[in-house]
Amino acid sequence: MKKTLTISAAAIAAVIALAGCSAGSDAGSSATSMPGMSHGGSAMPSTSAPATSAAASADFNDADTMFAQMMIPHHTQAVAMSDIMLKKEGIPAAVTDLATQIKAAQGPEIEKMTGWLQSWGQPTEMPTDMPSAHSMEGMMGDDDMAKLEAAQGTEAAKLFLTQMIAHHEGAVMMAKTETTDGKNTDAVQLSKDIVSSQEAEIQEMKDLLATL
Repeated sequence: MKKTLTISAAAIAAVIALAGCSAGSDAGSSATSMPGMSHGGSAMPSTSAPATSAAASADFNDADTMFAQMMIPHHTQAVAMSDIMLKKEGIPAAVTDLATQIKAAQGPEIEKMTGWLQSWGQPTEMPTDMPSAHSMEGMMGDDDMAKLEAAQGTEAAKLFLTQMIAHHEGAVMMAKTETTDGKNTDAVQLSKDIVSSQEAEIQEMKDLLATL
């Protein structure tokens, strides 16, 4: 049941070009930062809005923007898949524990990335001409989600693990791209954390799947 879709090189290039245009037009107008947001090591205390805006705009690049805009819906679907499992009965405790763990980790990360985009003056949703969320690596289609909703017991547990392994593998690929190409200190650190935690969960899920 694993469904892994890819984004073409041309599509990625188009996204980066769009993000570059957006960053060029919007970053200069972002005069405020969200309370408590850290802009890595480059943001210096300032009493003037222009200086704050300049520091914020200088602290991210197109790769950071694309990473956040794509990872937010990716994480959102993982939380939705976990919610589906947590509403079912007769699911092995180890699987429900994993679903709880995934939801607890990715929910706050969604809020964190949304805050970054707002502080950067960037849209929190993907541009309309960006590839749809379902075209990203590891994303489930509507039919996959419907099958997960309908499945019960061990069948549901197996399907969830199979789908989430593919989902995590897609997130790891996206995160590794950010680790290589990103500029924002916090975003790059999050990408490293995602790779570390989700690779560990992939192995855990493979081990669980072998016992069902």
